[in-house]
Amino acid sequence: MTDLMQERAGVAVLVCDPDGPPIATERDALDLIGAAFLGATVVAVPAERLDPGFFTLGTRFAGEVMQKFVNYRLRLAIVGDISDHMERSGALRALVAESNRHDQVWFVPDLDALDARLRATP
Repeated sequence: MTDLMQERAGVAVLVCDPDGPPIATERDALDLIGAAFLGATVVAVPAERLDPGFFTLGTRFAGEVMQKFVNYRLRLAIVGDISDHMERSGALRALVAESNRHDQVWFVPDLDALDARLRATP
């Protein structure tokens, strides 16, 4: 599978391939943003594509990536099980909880949960 533009719950979503290249730099995030400009308003990134540094908040990589999506007015959905990362980091647990209270960056376990979130968001 390659990254695919899909309509999910009535919203244009760029669904990224779990086997695609890792997202390890800001440039990688900008490449996804560029691909989303073909019509997506949400980018769904499998958690396994993210460099492990994303989940280590001291690296500031997560904040940099999330801010890029906010700046370009695109929603970012991190899709997958990140429970191992969250068990090791109270700060990450707090970030996930706070992000999921808002509409810009979401952490969801799977695409079905993303669909439910999209249906519930005006």
